Amino acid sequence: MTTASALLDISVVIAFVALALGQILSMVRLVLGPTSGDRILALDTMVISALGLVVMLGIYLGIQIYFEIALLVAMLGFVSTVALARFLLRGDIIE
Repeated sequence: MTTASALLDISVVIAFVALALGQILSMVRLVLGPTSGDRILALDTMVISALGLVVMLGIYLGIQIYFEIALLVAMLGFVSTVALARFLLRGDIIE
């Protein structure tokens, strides 16, 4: 019978692999994306995957500072996605 910590370690490793695979597939979409919108969505997906990787690293190591780093990554990712989308739609970021 497995203990709770062993089960947590196994689930974190599975999550690491799934997030890394998502990061790789998003990178492929970033390179091969036929339109600029596809590339922006791929970048946004890569930010979300990186966010998940930082959170999983914080869970695995048990250090709380990684959760604050994840919050900063999420805010920067959101702002950069909005800025890129506005640039594509209007040609400028600030009106």
